[in-house]
Amino acid sequence: MSPEAWLTAAVVVLILVGLVIGLASPSILAFSGVVVLLLLGVIEVPEALAGFSNPAPFTVGALFVVARAISKTGAIRPITQSVMGVTGHTRRPMLRMLLPVSLASALMNNIPLVAMMMPEVSVWARKRGTDAARFLLPLSYGAIFGGLLTLIGTSTNLVVAGQMVDVGMEPFGFFELGQVGLPIALVGVASLVALSPRLLKNVRSPGSALAKSAKDFTIDMRVTTGGPIDGATVEDAGLRHLTGVFLASVNRGDSVVAPARPNTVLRGDDILRFVGRVDQILDLQSIRGLDHDNLEFIQEFSVPGASYFTVAIGHDSPLVGRSLKESGFRSSYQGVVVAIHRAGVRIEAKLGEVPLRAGDALIVLADPDFKARWQHRADFLVVSPLSDEVEPVAPGRWRTLAVLLTMIVVAAVGLLPILHAALTAAILMVALRVITADEARHALDLEVLGLIAAAFGLAAAVEGSGLAASIADGLTSTLGTFGETGVLLGVILATIALTEFVTNNAAALLMFPIGVSSAAAAGIDPRGMAVTVAIAASASFLTPLGYQTNTMVYGPGGYKVSDYVKVGSPITLVVIVILTVMIPVLY
Repeated sequence: MSPEAWLTAAVVVLILVGLVIGLASPSILAFSGVVVLLLLGVIEVPEALAGFSNPAPFTVGALFVVARAISKTGAIRPITQSVMGVTGHTRRPMLRMLLPVSLASALMNNIPLVAMMMPEVSVWARKRGTDAARFLLPLSYGAIFGGLLTLIGTSTNLVVAGQMVDVGMEPFGFFELGQVGLPIALVGVASLVALSPRLLKNVRSPGSALAKSAKDFTIDMRVTTGGPIDGATVEDAGLRHLTGVFLASVNRGDSVVAPARPNTVLRGDDILRFVGRVDQILDLQSIRGLDHDNLEFIQEFSVPGASYFTVAIGHDSPLVGRSLKESGFRSSYQGVVVAIHRAGVRIEAKLGEVPLRAGDALIVLADPDFKARWQHRADFLVVSPLSDEVEPVAPGRWRTLAVLLTMIVVAAVGLLPILHAALTAAILMVALRVITADEARHALDLEVLGLIAAAFGLAAAVEGSGLAASIADGLTSTLGTFGETGVLLGVILATIALTEFVTNNAAALLMFPIGVSSAAAAGIDPRGMAVTVAIAASASFLTPLGYQTNTMVYGPGGYKVSDYVKVGSPITLVVIVILTVMIPVLY
């Protein structure tokens, strides 16, 4: 290989290592790699900035805005509310859920779709006495299946289509990927319905665990009228730094202070709710001026006037690596964390000192407006209320549906390129007052868009330095003895392996030039290889890291990585077999 190829390989490996160990966000790592390659002279300025002149990130950004409008207005909610029905315990309602979710995911971005469906699925499960964990992971996988059906089903498809334009190929047609994606989706849905109820039967979600174990970590105490702490603040009463428990709320009958703040003034007969481990509540016995409100410590875990929420921590959250105390969670988010669940297990340590990780699920007590404040911010990947009420929708449903369907038809029949159709739809959503300009701005996932834009520069370096050709030569020489099938299988396995650890878009951008070079060397149609890379890059079923919807359900579902492996392995095998068989037939 040339010196430029070795330098590119070293930078790419360092980026991959950084992604796996969580050194920094994917977009920061990708941009840093592009800058290093630019400084080393491997790529020039036009190549480094290629992502900003490619239609892919702009199309993805416009679709984020369209998806935000769909989520806000609940344009597809009438279907989702009734589709799971009232009969059947797991398999029948799961099938009723997966089919429309996959269809909807083919027409809108799957991240807001899953965010919108999670609370509805959780409410359905609670009302019928089953655990949402049976359904949340299949929900994510169903959304991934839908992304394989159309050009706009996932940003990965648009990224690969943008790369095809860069190398002089005609981009995907609107339904072209569905030739291979539809069989994968159908077999995948059948596999989920058949296998996941048995494989996930022992998983318990944090919401379910919270309801069943509330008596283990909640206690109410009453402030003695005229006592030592009547009229004192929470701080002065010594209720801020207790061992094993903390003050969550103050209920004074006509109002509730939740979360309780250090300067909250206590009054006689206030009911103080403490959260923690019951085996460590002895601190409360020594505080003069507090009496047990109920000698029976079995309480219903609810606070009038306040609500409980499950929030999932994403890779891009500023909370990752910081404890609740370090982040000033109470004051910053106006909520108090009453439990932390990690890999399906509630953490028993003192919550304020636990460094948070991506995928953690937090149970938060806050005012009812907590979700509205934080649901579209990078701080939390998803926010779901722990109640049996589904969030009301905003007006504008029919306008949203009209714009969405027009965009799809115009792009599908070729009247306008997908970029033009998506940008027009996004502008119409704001112009028709379906969403505000501020909501449209917050809908843009800058982490995803930044990663896509930067990764085009990396892809240009992989191609231009000769690294892609060298890897392709290695693939064909090693697997070429097995014919075209061996080379195709090698690209599929490499792409799936990458996407499980470095996200789908990064895997697609890095593997596309390698795949196309391998196709040329092995005599495979480059277009078929582009389809292979696009679908394999979306086939993230083995870890919670490779696809954002998998991360979204990880904490709220109470899953372990082993659950992804058990449920995802047969589906991954389905993807590999169908791609290996169908690509040579179709291309």
